[in-house]
Amino acid sequence: MEMDFKQLAQAIKLIAEEKNLPEDQVQDVVQQALAAAWRRDYGDREQDVRVTMNLNTGDVTAYVNKEVVEEVENPHMQISLPEAQVIRKNAKVGETVEIVQPVQDFGRVAAQTAKQVILQRLREAEREIVLAEYEDKIGGIVNGTVTRVEGRLVRVELGRAQGIMPVSEQIQNERYYPGQRLKFYLKDVEKGFRGPQLIISRGSKEFIELLFRAEVPEMESDAVEIKAVAREAGVRSKIAVASNVQGVDPVGTFVGGHGTRINAVRDEIGSQEMIDIVVWDEDKQAFIANAMKPANVTKVEIKGEKALVIVPEDQLSIAIGKAGQNVRLAGKLTGHELDVEAEKAADGAKDDKKEEKPEEQGVESKPVQQKLKKKSELESSLLEAIEEHGTDK
Repeated sequence: MEMDFKQLAQAIKLIAEEKNLPEDQVQDVVQQALAAAWRRDYGDREQDVRVTMNLNTGDVTAYVNKEVVEEVENPHMQISLPEAQVIRKNAKVGETVEIVQPVQDFGRVAAQTAKQVILQRLREAEREIVLAEYEDKIGGIVNGTVTRVEGRLVRVELGRAQGIMPVSEQIQNERYYPGQRLKFYLKDVEKGFRGPQLIISRGSKEFIELLFRAEVPEMESDAVEIKAVAREAGVRSKIAVASNVQGVDPVGTFVGGHGTRINAVRDEIGSQEMIDIVVWDEDKQAFIANAMKPANVTKVEIKGEKALVIVPEDQLSIAIGKAGQNVRLAGKLTGHELDVEAEKAADGAKDDKKEEKPEEQGVESKPVQQKLKKKSELESSLLEAIEEHGTDK
């Protein structure tokens, strides 16, 4: 015998237990594979056949459906009326009858094919069950271990499932290596030609929001909440927060005593990423001014989806940020396209400078010229008096 059916029945129970699969599902997979093997050895590829297996005894039985005809042309698919009436007395032409055939053995090729099909189908069944389990965790944080780094793609072991992290979901300049244990945001389950895949992320804004939720218990009671997040992973994030309870400081709540809460988040995402926590405001102008922190804002002028932000001249570089990062993140946070300009000098200050300019260039004012003229006249009179006195002598 090429295939030990009793041993196979025992293996089905063991596989179901080890892989945490329903026994009836495993049994169904095996029976479909055995039906394919029966068609190969005893029937036709297009034949309508089902196979059952008794898991206690290992007995295998095939049930073949054939059409009742007056004249048989294809014995695999058809049966004559007299033969059909032996199986079922009231059988008529055009109906189908089910023929029961006990199976004792399969040929070597059919047995090998059946084993391969069983293993493949069991892997698919296990993956579908695991993915169904993880579908409930989409939008949450999962723990995982990096297994392989393939170029710019990172593969991660997530317990019973495998996840992939594309470069677009990674933190800039973060290094990954096999055996590394990290937290991930479960973003989605994609179904491709290789089957479903878990898409995970560390660079998404949702990841940083969930990290804060784990550190700030006041979010569970809705005392404080995150209104918006803008992030450039590995570089900088801006988070707009608000308080729903009078007297509760939202920024202080998220920062924590001595910065414990914000530092815990930075320990997970990397200390190189700066986090700005700003106060959300219903007033759009006030919110935009807050979002521009750490820069001080003099005035905000909103025109539709665009806004002009006026800042003191010495705050211009801070407002824009390195490579425009601060104003860019503030725009994402507020949902406005922001332009930044330096505050213009007041008219009075310009007039004062104009008045002072002639003196700076060495040109005396009128009062000064009058004093010098009087001094010159006095000196001339004094010289004349001395000369006259000398002549009299």
